[in-house]
Amino acid sequence: MISQGALGVTRFTHWLYCIALGIGVSIAGELPWGGWLQIPLLSLLWWRLSLINTVQFLPHFAGGFLFGLAYFIVGLWWIFISLHDIGGMNAALSVAAVVLLSAYMALFFGFASALGTKLQHQNILLNSTNMAAAWVFMEYLRGQLFTGFPWVGFAEAQVNGPFAAIAPLLGGLGSTFLVIWASMQLSKWRQSLVRITIPIGLALVLMLGLSQLRFTEAIGSPISIRLIQGNFEQRLSWNPSAIQQQIRFYSTAIEQQAADLIVTPETAFPWPGKDLPSESLPKLRAFVQASHSNVLLGIIGVVAKANGDLRYSNRALGFSPSLSELYYYDKSHLVPFGEFIPPGFQWFVDAFKVPLSDFARGSMSQPPFQIERLGQNSIGAAITICYEDVFGNELASRIRRSEAPVNLLINMTNLAWFGRSQAPSQQLRLSQMRSIETGLPGIRSTNTGITAVIASDGRVLHQLPQFTQATLSASVQGFTGKTPFVVWGNWPILSFVSFLLAFALLQRRRF
Repeated sequence: MISQGALGVTRFTHWLYCIALGIGVSIAGELPWGGWLQIPLLSLLWWRLSLINTVQFLPHFAGGFLFGLAYFIVGLWWIFISLHDIGGMNAALSVAAVVLLSAYMALFFGFASALGTKLQHQNILLNSTNMAAAWVFMEYLRGQLFTGFPWVGFAEAQVNGPFAAIAPLLGGLGSTFLVIWASMQLSKWRQSLVRITIPIGLALVLMLGLSQLRFTEAIGSPISIRLIQGNFEQRLSWNPSAIQQQIRFYSTAIEQQAADLIVTPETAFPWPGKDLPSESLPKLRAFVQASHSNVLLGIIGVVAKANGDLRYSNRALGFSPSLSELYYYDKSHLVPFGEFIPPGFQWFVDAFKVPLSDFARGSMSQPPFQIERLGQNSIGAAITICYEDVFGNELASRIRRSEAPVNLLINMTNLAWFGRSQAPSQQLRLSQMRSIETGLPGIRSTNTGITAVIASDGRVLHQLPQFTQATLSASVQGFTGKTPFVVWGNWPILSFVSFLLAFALLQRRRF
């Protein structure tokens, strides 16, 4: 008989294992082979949870929750930099914000672990698919509830792993399913090595075959691009003289050399257009028409509401040689507390004097930017600003519903908010996954990095060193066509996991 003291020590050790594995899996995701490394580490989590001799909800929820809490604190600690170092928030409050957000994210891991365990089956394969289905269901909810925040999921690490090839068909959630399934299979290696290795081997062979499929194809000739990385500290964005210097730098850098497309980062001009020096925009427009270049400029937009009030927006301003009207893309998926104040939280802002913005939200159906070329058809570019490229299903929906073809993905971002952290590399992997899902090349123009060019299969073709002031000049090939994921979005994978969960629940009732 085990004493209460011994039982307490055993449980404490168990929770420590879950926390340590959360830290390990999070760190592994940042490594060159992170997508491979996460799978055996996750298998250790499932093995550890299997040692709990019960299928009760609470122990398995707690194990998944503690794993997730450690995983997200390590993966999202850069939020502290934006709140404390840049935003000036109290250190204790900044730490609390990171822990609370991580705890909220960890709830989904906890529920996934508990649900998957509740639906466990004697058959190894069914047991693995049930856990994978539960995890995908919760990951979907994590990306939807309260505007969603699906950052540092297991899917984006698969750009350096074995299961990226499923993404053009089933999106990042499809990759997540296979990661959980394979790690669950691996955790049962002591039961039957053959019954475990054969399905995993077949899955890897399938991925090899899927990686040869192409749903999009090159269109026309490559376009020349210039991506300008200014490397301006975020603190300078509230200094009027520094803002003037930043505007002069980007204006001069744009006009240094013509290209089919020139892109600046998010809020390269950190002032509303109406408050800019009078010559700034007219000079850019004259350069565009004279050089036949297309320019995308990050700026603060001004949006007129129906009642006549004016609000600011996070805007990409587009200049094309033959267009008399400027192109506007206003960011649609805003960051809670960073770009808008959620309903009911004004008291929080007032009480703690937190420096937050409250931007206007752009439409989800804004047209692509048309990159004009002499003697050739234009190239349509779908624009995302900052963390909008986290939401693969939203981007796929925009491409699917667009009346004009989309041939290129453009992300404009400013990660100076997060200092020397892993946030830039995390978002680069997210952009890579978006290119894999859509079969379209992508370009990223950032303030401090990582400015990069991404192939239609997700490979990084060119990139600038971080924290340098430089321009990336390259050529990019536009693509045409739609992947199954763009056509169907998340419906196939959600239908599949719903069927698996319903089947598992029916079996559980039957027995």
